[in-house]
Amino acid sequence: MEEKEVLVTNDPIISKYTPKSWFKSCLLGFLIGLAIIVPGISGSTISILFKLYDKLLYAISNIFKKFKVCVLFLLPILIGGILGIILGFFSVKKLLEIIPFAIVCLFAGLMCGSAPSVKDEIKGEKFNTLRIILLIIGIALPVCISVLSIQFQNNNANTFETVDWYQYPLCLIIGFIIAITQLIPGLSATAFLMSIGYFAKIMSIISFSAISSHPEYIGILACLGIGFIVGLFIISKIVTAIFKNHRSTAFFMILGFVIGSILTMFYNPDIYSTYILWTKGEGRLTLELSLGIPLFIVGFATAYFLVRYERSKKTLPN
Repeated sequence: MEEKEVLVTNDPIISKYTPKSWFKSCLLGFLIGLAIIVPGISGSTISILFKLYDKLLYAISNIFKKFKVCVLFLLPILIGGILGIILGFFSVKKLLEIIPFAIVCLFAGLMCGSAPSVKDEIKGEKFNTLRIILLIIGIALPVCISVLSIQFQNNNANTFETVDWYQYPLCLIIGFIIAITQLIPGLSATAFLMSIGYFAKIMSIISFSAISSHPEYIGILACLGIGFIVGLFIISKIVTAIFKNHRSTAFFMILGFVIGSILTMFYNPDIYSTYILWTKGEGRLTLELSLGIPLFIVGFATAYFLVRYERSKKTLPN
């Protein structure tokens, strides 16, 4: 029996799921869920590797216009995403407490290895003044945010000691930006949160004990969630419009974001505190370096293998 398709001119074709494609979308959701928690994984880059990026953007931005079709497409991605967030939270949180630098090396390797998939989008494109400026802005923006965050960060503020009124609208904005990181290839939610010193804070309040002793944390999490949902809908529409008319030019800035995010993985308020411990003779310098270098290589090789595999599929005849 032929698959029933919903076809809109110049829009992606969203086909009825087969068991294989349903599992593929569920796996994509799982990896996107990990990307929200894990430093260095870009959910949108993964969706490009899975050849589902354009469909994902279309489904999110048109969810009210074509509710049934879009919801059925997004459902396995949502299920996988919830599982990925849960697994990522419990596993990565603990590992980052024990060997933060080594884990950052692993995910920086993943980002470096997946970067060629973003570069492929501008292969053969000519450089011009606008594209060079966008590339530089893409590199400079996360680096500047990270540097400024370290300058103004209180090294002891790894938790929400108090929840002031301004933190609620601030978390709405942070949730909105997290949505951007999930829709623009090469960006990492955790890399962004680390660059502004909020990764450890948010991780510290996601537990029953923390919420029971500080009910105001529910408001913080709600603001993050609302900002994230609103951001997904708005940014998906904006990115879809930009990509429809200026896809190649936009990817110059995205490539800059990738490079800048990789740099800030190793220079942000959360990892900077690890360096401070090293200068004091504390921490696990020898262990972290001995683990970090091979983990970086493993992460790079794994991600680059996926990129090469996807390239090989493109060259195969239909």
